[in-house]
Parts: sequence; structure tokens; C-alpha cells
Amino acid sequence: MATPRFEIRNPAATDYPHWRPLWQGYLEFYESTLDEQVTATLWRRILDPAHEIQGRVAALPGGELAGFVHFFPHPHTWYEHPVCYLNDLFVAPDIRGGGLGALLIEAVVAEARRQRWAEVYWHTQHFNAVARGLYDKITGGTDGFVNYTIKLES
Repeated sequence: MATPRFEIRNPAATDYPHWRPLWQGYLEFYESTLDEQVTATLWRRILDPAHEIQGRVAALPGGELAGFVHFFPHPHTWYEHPVCYLNDLFVAPDIRGGGLGALLIEAVVAEARRQRWAEVYWHTQHFNAVARGLYDKITGGTDGFVNYTIKLES
């Protein structure tokens, strides 16, 4: 079977009906739920060219989406140029393993190079073995940092 050809591009307002089920799949994978207002805010931010949160989608011919990546640059104390946090990456389960995750990461890296950001980084759950295999292949392995979080109520 031939691998589908994807267009990696900026999201458009008309992508919402295709993006939303992927977003829900992402949340379910991480056993999370969000208020609809938070999801609506995220979508508005992704579409706003003035907002720091950016996104790319992988579109199949005909407009259906097969995956997405969300990311944002921010200042860093160790670099002159911003760094980029790759916040969310998701590929539809039925097409995983075909290289789409790597294409989405490369789209972020390409933007980082264009913008002269110092690095692109991300984290994932320890149990996400399939994705970690891809990440190890792309990066050469974890940087050794351990993530800690203090959740605050807004």
C-alpha cells in the first residue's frame, strides 16, 4: 500500500472540524480532559498570527487532517535567541509508523531555523514507548533532564 502524501501547512479556520477529533484523541491518549472553553481558546490562539502559539497540520488530499503539532518560541536564560517548545504532537492512530510524526517535527525544526531559534525541545510520558522510539531516532536520545511540575489553579 502506498504511503499517503501529506501537505504540512499552517492550520486554517476551516480545519476545525478535522482538527477537533484529533485533539480529542490526543487528550484521551494522555488520559486528560479540558473544558471546551480551553480548547476554543487554543484554536483561536493557533489561528492568530500575532499569538506565540503556532501550529502545523498534516492534510490529506481532500482536506482531512491526519495529524498536528503545536509549538511556541520563548526566551531562555542560556541563549541569545529564543528556544522553541514543541507542546503537542499527534498523528491519527491508523496511520502511525509511516513517518508523519517525523515530518511534523521537521516542520517545527524548519521554522526554528528560519527564525534563528536556538533549539527545539519537548517531553513526553515515560510510557509513550512508540513515540519515544521516534524521538530517540531524531534526537539521538533524551537530554537527561527529569521534568517536575507544580500545578496551580487559575
